Amino acid sequence: MTSEINFDADSVVDEAVERTGFDDFGETPYREGLEALLATYDRNVPHPVARKRCHARVRSQLATRLRLENAFKSIDGWQTEEIRAPVFVTGLPRSGTSALSNLLEVDPRNRSPLQWEVQFPDVWPGSRPGEKDPRYDSLASAIEASRDSEFARIHYLDANTPAECVQLHVYALHGVLTGVEVMLEPYRSWLLAQDFGPLYRFQKKVMQLLAWRHPGKCWMLKAPAHMWGIDAILENFPDARFVWCHRDPQIVVPSINSMTRTLMKKYLEDYSHLDMGEIGRKVMEWYALSLERGLEQRSRLPQKLFVDSSQQAFVDDPMRVVEKVYDALGIELGPDTRAMMQAHVDANPKGKHGKHEYHLEEYGLTRQMVDERFAFYTNDQRWPISA
Repeated sequence: MTSEINFDADSVVDEAVERTGFDDFGETPYREGLEALLATYDRNVPHPVARKRCHARVRSQLATRLRLENAFKSIDGWQTEEIRAPVFVTGLPRSGTSALSNLLEVDPRNRSPLQWEVQFPDVWPGSRPGEKDPRYDSLASAIEASRDSEFARIHYLDANTPAECVQLHVYALHGVLTGVEVMLEPYRSWLLAQDFGPLYRFQKKVMQLLAWRHPGKCWMLKAPAHMWGIDAILENFPDARFVWCHRDPQIVVPSINSMTRTLMKKYLEDYSHLDMGEIGRKVMEWYALSLERGLEQRSRLPQKLFVDSSQQAFVDDPMRVVEKVYDALGIELGPDTRAMMQAHVDANPKGKHGKHEYHLEEYGLTRQMVDERFAFYTNDQRWPISA
């Protein structure tokens, strides 16, 4: 494939080292993931603008990794930060994980990694706990400028909304990344063969650094991708607990396909060379497989670690869902917190940021295909899929 962009791993590493002046990537493995990721871009991204963008993003991720490792070595105090009983909100995508996390974050006792923090997890040199990061304003402005984008209508965010904490995984060159790469080879096959233990060990270190900068009592961490790593999470956070969100796959599958296509347009520019019917089936399979693996790992654990809810229950009565979650987790929901949360609910009705429309047949799928693939889930009466 002819292009001026060179997806050679050594070259990208050298550029990141030159830009930062650091050369220590730390002990968390990254090289295999980097090579799989670059090969995926080289094979699947022909558009010159997109190739340049993907190359720059990987270089930026490596540079941030270098700055993180320098922060780990040069900052005193983060090592003693304790991450006690974190709560991982997970489940199928488009099942209300973001809406629930945004509501839980209203409680000042709760602490989520915010959008600006996952973009700049490396502490600015000379910073002190509680100080404003000098990069914050430029990022907030950039997010605001993209407010009218198609992606914003599907998934609203600003600099201070809770982020999917798996966005921290990109600095280990691991995990689901943008959600596009896992639908493409060879990165998809590489990730499916990985041990997630070192990845969550890395995430814990970054969380300790974030806690040093801005402390919080109870960490609330959300991402559908956590279904892949339940065992790895408990290996690194032994007192972790989980909130599992559920939704009918007949709604989830076309919705997440729509989001995936929007992300492809955003990151690949031109995806006409890809078979979107094949991509549609890969999207369905990816999330079905993640749900299978997550539920299988869950089946071997004490069920008291988990509390279940559904997207429909949240739409019907958000505060009742919060009450259920807090009761199961043993957290007191006082009148002041309840009032703040209700104000958030009132100010953020469903559809406030635009309607997300999608149709299953656009992605080469049928209701029968979804029914058959998710029968293990929809036929299991334990899961509150629609109630």
